[in-house]
Amino acid sequence: MNRHGRCGSALVGAGLLAVALAACSLSPQPTVTRLPPAMSGASAAPTAVVPSASVVPATPSSVPSASEPADAERTDGDALTCADGESKSISGSEQTVRLTGSCAQVSISGSALTVDATTAQIGTLAIAGDRVRVDAAEITTLSVQGNDGVLSSAGSIGSVDLSGDRTQITVAGTIASVAIRGQNNTVRAGGGIGDRTIEGRDNQVD
Repeated sequence: MNRHGRCGSALVGAGLLAVALAACSLSPQPTVTRLPPAMSGASAAPTAVVPSASVVPATPSSVPSASEPADAERTDGDALTCADGESKSISGSEQTVRLTGSCAQVSISGSALTVDATTAQIGTLAIAGDRVRVDAAEITTLSVQGNDGVLSSAGSIGSVDLSGDRTQITVAGTIASVAIRGQNNTVRAGGGIGDRTIEGRDNQVD
C-alpha cells in the first residue's frame, strides 16, 4: 500500500474512533449518590432522655409539733406551783391539773379540763373553753367565756363576769358583783351577792 492509502486508512480509523467516543459521551450515564458513612452507634433514632420522677422523702412517722409552754403540757397527776405573785397558763383537753401556791393570774383554755386549786390562792382567773371545772381556795376576780363550766371557791370573789350557757358557780363567801350574758347559768354565794347585771334567760343568781 502506498503512502496515500495508509494516510487515508488512518484518517478513516481516527474518524470512526471519534464517532464512537462521541456516542459514548452522549449516552446518559447513571448518577450514583454516595452518602457519607453512618456514624457508629447512630443506626437507631436518638432516644430522648426523660428525667426520672423527683424523689419525695417519706413523711416521718411522727412530726414534732410546735412546742407549747411547759405549763400547758401538764398531764394527769402533775402539779403546778405558783411562786408568790407568779402567773400560770394551762391549756389542753381531757386533763386534770393540780395547782398550788399564790398565783397573781391563771389563764385556762381548752375543753374538759379539771383544775384542782383547792390549795391555791388566785388573783385573776380567766377561763376560755367548754366543760372546764375549777375548785379553788380563793379567787379575787373571775372571768368565764364558755359553756357547761363548774367553778367553786372556798372564799369570796370580788367580781364575776360570765359569758356562756349552763355554767355553775358556787362560792362559800360573798360575791361583790355579777355580770351574766347567756342562759341557764347558776350563780350561788353563801354570803350573798351584791350588784347584778344579767342579760339572758333562765339564769339563777342567789
